[in-house]
Amino acid sequence: MESLEEISEEESPKERHTSSTPSWKLTAKEILATKTQNYFAQTKRAENILIQVAFSIGLSSIWRFPYLCHLNGGGNFILMYFFMLLFFGVPLMYMEMIMGKCLRMDSIQVWKQLVPWLGGIGYASVLVCVLVSLYNSIIITWSLSYLSNSFSYPLPWDERPLVRNINVTDLSCLQTVAHQYFWYHTTLNASNYMGEEVETLVLNLTLGIFTVWFLLFLIMMVGLKISMQMLIFSVFLPYVILLCFLIRGLFLEGATTSLRHMVTTEFSAWASLDLWRQAGGHVLYSLGLGMGTIILFSYKAGGDNYAQVASLVTLINLGTSLLTTSIIFIVLGFWTTTSGHACVKQSVSKLMQLIDEGVLPQNAKPPKDILLLPTLDYIKWINSLPGRLRQQVVHLSPSCSIKVQKEMFMQGPGLALAAFSQVVSLFPGSSFWAILFFMALLIIGLSNLMRLLEGIVFPLQNSISVFRNYPRILTAVICLGGFLGSLIFTSRAGSYIMYLFDDLVVPLSLVITVVFQNVALAWIYGAGRFREEMFSEMGRPLWPFSSFLWCYVTLPGLLALLTICFTQLFQGTHLYYTAWNASGSKEVKHLYPRNSLGWVIFLSVLTFLPIPVHPLHQWWSLQEYIAPDPFEKLMSKKTPMVSSMSSQRPQHHSMKSQERTSNASTRGLSMFLLRSPKPEPECLSQDPVKYESSSWFSLPILTSLSSSLTIRSASLHVSRQVSPTSVTTDNSNKGSETQEESPKKKSVQ
Repeated sequence: MESLEEISEEESPKERHTSSTPSWKLTAKEILATKTQNYFAQTKRAENILIQVAFSIGLSSIWRFPYLCHLNGGGNFILMYFFMLLFFGVPLMYMEMIMGKCLRMDSIQVWKQLVPWLGGIGYASVLVCVLVSLYNSIIITWSLSYLSNSFSYPLPWDERPLVRNINVTDLSCLQTVAHQYFWYHTTLNASNYMGEEVETLVLNLTLGIFTVWFLLFLIMMVGLKISMQMLIFSVFLPYVILLCFLIRGLFLEGATTSLRHMVTTEFSAWASLDLWRQAGGHVLYSLGLGMGTIILFSYKAGGDNYAQVASLVTLINLGTSLLTTSIIFIVLGFWTTTSGHACVKQSVSKLMQLIDEGVLPQNAKPPKDILLLPTLDYIKWINSLPGRLRQQVVHLSPSCSIKVQKEMFMQGPGLALAAFSQVVSLFPGSSFWAILFFMALLIIGLSNLMRLLEGIVFPLQNSISVFRNYPRILTAVICLGGFLGSLIFTSRAGSYIMYLFDDLVVPLSLVITVVFQNVALAWIYGAGRFREEMFSEMGRPLWPFSSFLWCYVTLPGLLALLTICFTQLFQGTHLYYTAWNASGSKEVKHLYPRNSLGWVIFLSVLTFLPIPVHPLHQWWSLQEYIAPDPFEKLMSKKTPMVSSMSSQRPQHHSMKSQERTSNASTRGLSMFLLRSPKPEPECLSQDPVKYESSSWFSLPILTSLSSSLTIRSASLHVSRQVSPTSVTTDNSNKGSETQEESPKKKSVQ
């Protein structure tokens, strides 16, 4: 030993001296590699934040939040939304981001790994994505319709249409705002109520929705990857346009009164269950909770401060919603201020100017006392004119409403499009601004819908071998099915059916899915257990209040929200939609038909169905592998229950699950998910004893179902050792042999 020590002491200086130069070079390379790695990590983190921001500020903030805010009285909805966003949105978004980052799996595989018998939650999320993508496609089609009309000058929604055979009962273009008339008559060609002309398709909407789904199919097949520059441009361009709209709108008449009305809060309105239901549903919808998209994309994020990212995304979401709502309330105030007597006065002044210029004949001069008469007498005078002259007067009238409008008119889902078309008309070079804005709106809608489709295609491709072998066929089938399913929204009653989806079907499905997610993680898997495993692997604790919020704040709140949804649904007295009455030129409220409420229940149950079906399928598939009397084998053998039963599982059963995860990283569509960097170390601990002792569903219950659940929980730690991005197929019997041989090795030592 002494000679060996002397030799090592003599040789060590030589080794240090000879290896001094290469060590400096290696250190420089390591420093450069570290800097490069940090740069790419920061870029990935910024890209992930921009993706989350782009998804949250999409159609939910620009289109959905303003009309919900206007429908529920402005400040009441804003305050309620902020309250729910703080106590429900941020914790739930943080929960999904942590799960996606640490497990590094899609929305289906995550729940199969955490709680195997609740693996159907992932399939429920996919069905929710299907419902959301169906009715989001018609919103994008509306934007495409406005974009196609933006290339003409003057803009078609800024002038009265030249209508033939006008009579006193069909002067709707004078009794409403031109932008509202264009929305209901030209864009939608809407029927009078939901059950009327459902089978009649509107041609321009049908062609538009075909174009939308065809573009999505091409994007998914080509695998278009959005660069960082394009992502930044698509995120910040809407803000620049919205700020310009806000500055221009502040100079409109009635802007100050409208903004004051927007922030007015009456706490007595908080007793309305509709306010709670719509605010809570919009929190889940706007952040993408329950759809699986956050889980799917969060593993690309760099850094570990997920609470900061979740808070930042929700804050930007709230700011964008308030900015958009301010613009729309200003436009509503402008319409209200310029309607009624003010509109008659403006119309008479313009007619006198056109007569002086020789555009109109002298017999088009209105009576001298017309301004002293009621506003509807002006319409009677127009109707008394000869046919040709009547058409010219109607066509040249200002785009205001002769009828006195109230603050709450224009309550339907087209409020944002009609209001923004009004703001666009106020700019010089209005066609340019219209093209710019509706092009940005179209890009935002397509990018959001593309992410929804990735939330459908990638998990299904990763979980079902048939889809994994034919990914292009899967994409084609989904796009074709989406087009056929969206045709119902292109009918004359399609906007009312779309409002039914937006108001009842999707919020109820989201609440049900998020409730099961919260229960599965916080109470079945265990919030404390999840927190300990994150700390042991990440080296830093989670957000301090996360466990408390998941267990005692978000879950009771979601259950209360679910109760409110069911109560409102089965009562049916407060559930109504806004329809267009063409004869009266006004919006009217109708209760939903009974058969439509039946469709709501059917679609909600269909979304919930995979959750109970999945454990039944697992139990059925494992029946042929379970011994007739497992407890008799336990008494005859001295091996532990978990190892003996796990060794009875056939080889091809575990090979199938491992091949499923391995092929997920090598096959698939050319989406940017598949271009992820090298995976980080897994966050969940891999101690089999810990998993066996801490999962309550692995206790021996005297049923065959409990035996199958025990097998799933025992194999859980083995499957977690396999990385979803770099998986090597192994034999399942080897895992059981290592479990049996480990105590023997310890005894020998």
